[in-house]
Amino acid sequence: MTTMKARDLIEAAAKDVYVVPNPFLDLLEDGRVPRDRLAWLAGEQQWILKSDQRSFALLAARFPESLAGEMFLSLSGGEIEAQRLLIAYGDAVGADEAYLQRYEPRPMAQTYPAFVTWSAVNGTLSGITLAMIANLGIWGAYCARTADALVSRYDLSEDAVAFFRYFSEAPPGFQKQATAAVQAGLDAGEDPAMALRMARAMQAYEMAFWHSLAEDL
Repeated sequence: MTTMKARDLIEAAAKDVYVVPNPFLDLLEDGRVPRDRLAWLAGEQQWILKSDQRSFALLAARFPESLAGEMFLSLSGGEIEAQRLLIAYGDAVGADEAYLQRYEPRPMAQTYPAFVTWSAVNGTLSGITLAMIANLGIWGAYCARTADALVSRYDLSEDAVAFFRYFSEAPPGFQKQATAAVQAGLDAGEDPAMALRMARAMQAYEMAFWHSLAEDL
């Protein structure tokens, strides 16, 4: 049986998973998101970052092969750096350390990291990696829009939006590493249909995060 090529699977995922209308960002770009929601964004992100840091470390332990293991460890380290950058954004929107410590996350905003954790335990290598390839492009586009709107509409400094600039592009070398990891999973006999299913699910949970922030606005 001929093994499916990673690039073909990535192309198939791109047809299923793409940037869609984002009501929160539409409001943000119009300057209609109240300041308390900007603080929510910091609060939700601190929970997501800490969860993803652990999930990526778990993935590195599950898939320690050089390329995959290195990729997941790098992503885990990236979450640590992002937590540092989030501090400046939080301070700029009234979400200081005390606010973040008492912040209660909204369940629907946390479905994305919950799925990443599920994937770290139960998912396939090709599935979680394909999902991240597809999602990072979407998340990156949303982060770029967020940073631009916060600067132009809310007068935040570039230092304050460095968190969103950080995520606006994929980490250096990620695409090459991720493509190799997808291929390794497929070569091991993993089901490409499962990989596509995981990619579609991750986008749905990504959008649940943004819809939660826009609720009742």
